[in-house]
Amino acid sequence: MIQIKEGVKILVSTEPIDARKSIDSLSCLIPDKFCDNPQSGNLFIFFNKARDKVKILYWDNTGFILHYKRLEKHRFVVPKLSGLTHLEITGGQLYGLLAGLDFMLMRQFTEINYSKYL
Repeated sequence: MIQIKEGVKILVSTEPIDARKSIDSLSCLIPDKFCDNPQSGNLFIFFNKARDKVKILYWDNTGFILHYKRLEKHRFVVPKLSGLTHLEITGGQLYGLLAGLDFMLMRQFTEINYSKYL
């Protein structure tokens, strides 16, 4: 499981990539697709065209780490947003995405304040 540090952005590419791309090729895509530095420590998420493979790339101060997951029977749910090359998601949405859920439907629960009922 990926441990997400506070302040780290999780950025998802909405455009498919060639799943054969390695760390070097993916890191070269980051400035154009995400307008970010590959060594920022942020998580960059890429999908293949068939949406059955996902690659997560990030820098951990000593080198790049690449996580790779392939779904055997289903497809990852990736939104098709016109005009956007990427979007930012939360840690909870990332875990839903990796489980094969529609992460766009997932959101943070609002805080419940019971002080008004006392």
